[in-house]
Amino acid sequence: MTFLQDLAFEPLNSQRAFQTAALHQLLVYLKNNSPFYQKLFHKHHVDVNNIKSLADMRFLPTTSKADMQMHNWDFLSVHSSEVKEYTATSGTMGQPVTIALTENDLKRLAYNEYQSFRCADGKPEDVYQLMLTLDRQFMAGIAYYSGIRQLGAALVRTGPGLPPMQWDTIMRVQSNSIVAVPSFILKLIQYAQENQIDLQNTPVEKVVCIGESLRQADFELNALGQKIYDQWPIKLYSTYASTEMQTAFTECGFSHGGHEQPDLIILEIIDDHGNPLHAGEYGEVAITTLGVEGMPLLRYRTGDICAFYEESCACGRKSKRLSPVLGRKQQMIKYKGTTFYPPAIFDILNNLPYIQEYIVEVFTNSINTDEIRLHLHTPLSVDECELRLKPLLQSKLRVVPLLHFHSGSEIHQMQFPPASRKQVRFIDNR
Repeated sequence: MTFLQDLAFEPLNSQRAFQTAALHQLLVYLKNNSPFYQKLFHKHHVDVNNIKSLADMRFLPTTSKADMQMHNWDFLSVHSSEVKEYTATSGTMGQPVTIALTENDLKRLAYNEYQSFRCADGKPEDVYQLMLTLDRQFMAGIAYYSGIRQLGAALVRTGPGLPPMQWDTIMRVQSNSIVAVPSFILKLIQYAQENQIDLQNTPVEKVVCIGESLRQADFELNALGQKIYDQWPIKLYSTYASTEMQTAFTECGFSHGGHEQPDLIILEIIDDHGNPLHAGEYGEVAITTLGVEGMPLLRYRTGDICAFYEESCACGRKSKRLSPVLGRKQQMIKYKGTTFYPPAIFDILNNLPYIQEYIVEVFTNSINTDEIRLHLHTPLSVDECELRLKPLLQSKLRVVPLLHFHSGSEIHQMQFPPASRKQVRFIDNR
């Protein structure tokens, strides 16, 4: 399949025409090559020749993470000899899923991130510092590396952690761009403030942020993003991606949502029954991958709750834009008559200087309803922290979860369990 580098700048009808043709190619490919979709099409009596437009996608069944966990290798659509790399999901939402990539899939992955970094105002003269995992079957790490190479920029692979080493490298090689998890940027800021590093006079100009949300539904910075920007006013770019979709939605400099790459993916927002919703309506993100050979996906439910927008962006792109993630469908909490998602709690705790680290735990109590426990690390006494925090939680959430306090080392062990690639902020024990 040929990718069209500037398709996002073309009118929506041109994008839809491309996607319609690519969808037909995908359906024929799945029918001929995918054991999972062959069975699914047979079960639902799908005739791929009846799908003649993007609007007809509503007649196709959806798939989910559970399907991939239960039938992982049935998604493989090539002979094993064509697989050139195996990656895996992090396993934070259950059993990890292995994703197999062909040589063309690896090229597509690099192209995807090349386009993403271009969207985030990347230039060949930039120097990117990759403060993230580049091993442990982590797809994103190799994707960023390959995309930056394709962009023609320089890079330095420092990996996660160790603020002293990160700052030494920034100053030594004059890195002007960072790829990192936003909460780690706070650790860089703290180290700089404690070691007389002038944050107003560093080479760093921008951060491509991964793994955590920076924005509210109105695209304004959330508490975490604002906390970073207030202390270090550099340009922040949000991204949204997953291992399964092998594609990223990345903000441009106007910060009004992650841009769909229409030559790589078809985005839908759907309701519980798989029906597509309209622009501005919140529902579950479903994606259809275009140009993937190893493990292509059709109407794959990500579990993330978002909306999309179709107005042209000031950057000139006319592709759909994806909102910040409201929460994960599986993680919705019903607590004492109030319904919300974990990011609502994250946003409160991220805005409190006396909460240094935290984990939100949800479990089922003795009467079979949701219970919330906040694991906290604070420099305050327990009594003082409770005195400040409980009224705030009551006013913001209308409920007060259970509070448990830990030392810094204890909560660090909880946040970074053995073999984990990501910092744990939410534990679902329901």
